[in-house]
Amino acid sequence: MKLLSVAIPCYNSEGYMRHCIESLLEGGEQVEILIIDDGSKKDRTAQIADEYEKAYPGICRAIHQQNAGHGGAVNTGLANAKGIYFKVVDSDDWVDKDAYMQVLRVLEEFVYGDETLDMLISNFVYEKQGAKRKRVMNYRMALPKDQIFTWKDTKVFTLGQYILMHSVVYRTELLRQCGLKLPEHTFYVDNIFVYQPLPYVKTMYYLDVNFYRYFIGREDQSVNETVMIGRIDQQIRVNKLMLDYYNESKISNWKLRYYMVRYLEIMMVISSILAIRSGTDENMAKKKELWQYARKGNFLLFLRLRFGFLGQGMNLPGKGGRQVSIAGYKISQKFFGFN
Repeated sequence: MKLLSVAIPCYNSEGYMRHCIESLLEGGEQVEILIIDDGSKKDRTAQIADEYEKAYPGICRAIHQQNAGHGGAVNTGLANAKGIYFKVVDSDDWVDKDAYMQVLRVLEEFVYGDETLDMLISNFVYEKQGAKRKRVMNYRMALPKDQIFTWKDTKVFTLGQYILMHSVVYRTELLRQCGLKLPEHTFYVDNIFVYQPLPYVKTMYYLDVNFYRYFIGREDQSVNETVMIGRIDQQIRVNKLMLDYYNESKISNWKLRYYMVRYLEIMMVISSILAIRSGTDENMAKKKELWQYARKGNFLLFLRLRFGFLGQGMNLPGKGGRQVSIAGYKISQKFFGFN
């Protein structure tokens, strides 16, 4: 059994997947690298995956499948994982070597120790193309460092400070126990990956190192705003699923409940601002329907989302209100460094 399984979803990724894989090979025999060729047709992704499996038997595994999207590739990785812990690294991203070694050391200590670790959290870096200063997402003010802890030990996460897929390493069996299965042919499912398992997480460890390098800058990238507007239906689908996953009766700790509601706030803001930015009546109707869905599904949750500061900011009336919403969004872009 391996210490860590890393799934790399690859779709027409020949231009950058080698950099990703090479950064993960530094983990040696403790790590299995699952290179998921998600039905690539336009380039040599499949052949490159096979080359690495042949060059690094016992470490790299090439898995070929019919195209199922990012979520389907992650599902395949989880189904095939033999590691005690599981992480997803996108094919255009990479990891820092020194931080990687520290992550493996901590995981190994828990495997051979007396305590079970459910989730390891580390920092990630926005490798934004053309940016003069690279923003680091860290959790120093919210989480205890270098010790095992539970939700009751956490502090308040600031606005814009969220645990994303790039931040986490989950215990593999926990993901299976919570029934994680991401929707296929859908973008933005990384939000579900990190959100759905949270009520099952009892123990955590925060390692304050800049482990994951998150590349932003390709014109076809899923987080490009223009691309996101074109895929607003998929964003809203993910948003609705996350609303469905929130079940307060199954979330025993109030700090976790608070965090999960704040995460949903951000998801509602993203869906809403994309609709507003699109400028079309069709997408504004989709925005309205999303808020109605939230109201119908869980009225108390809806009240917290709709009448919080962010919810009110996304539902200001008239053209002037929409302009104010956009202005606030642009300020947030500059402050938080996202697309």
